[in-house]
Amino acid sequence: MNISHQRDAARPRARGTERSVARRAELIAIGRKLFADTSYDALSMDDIARQAHVAKGLIYYYFQSKRGYYLAIIQDSVADLVTFAASGLELEPVDRVHRTVDSYLRYAEHNQAAYRTIVSGGVGFDAEVHAIRDGVREAIVATIAEGAYGRGDLAPVPRMGLLAWLCSVEGATLAWIDRPTLSRDTMRELLVKMLGGSMRAIEEMEPAYPAPEPARRDNG
Repeated sequence: MNISHQRDAARPRARGTERSVARRAELIAIGRKLFADTSYDALSMDDIARQAHVAKGLIYYYFQSKRGYYLAIIQDSVADLVTFAASGLELEPVDRVHRTVDSYLRYAEHNQAAYRTIVSGGVGFDAEVHAIRDGVREAIVATIAEGAYGRGDLAPVPRMGLLAWLCSVEGATLAWIDRPTLSRDTMRELLVKMLGGSMRAIEEMEPAYPAPEPARRDNG
């Protein structure tokens, strides 16, 4: 077979792959809407197929199971959160921190069921959901560290200090989406000020990681 024939034979396969990728992305987008405020257990595969207007077999073809579908949806939406939180490199550090916290709260607010699943680790002990949660934590801690210290590699004290702050953010955010008595702006400012307190504590124990100037001013 000559080169032109080989190229012609490859074209249908390439087009088929592109269609498969697009179809899978479309199903994930549909699933993100379905699961935004609905828990995993509340939707059966029949419910999903009916509301998505697709054959149930199509979901099994791309994701093998309901759980596989749900994990793909969570991974896709979390990727958006991490990508947005890590953007804005042109911003001043304090503005970048505000942007990161605000995008985190927006995600939790608009993807409540998925957020609860990620933070709580799913039903029982779900290693894959825990891995997604740990990945989000690492990405957010690295983003905060880059903005505050200009570096992502952290000594044990600052890493644990930022992780402790983030764990408190998770708990506070869960309470907030359950009972949103504060506006998102107020919630963001509260969490940013709490971060300033954590950074001042980190500096006291690890002077090589000084708190940014705005965090020091908050102390005064």
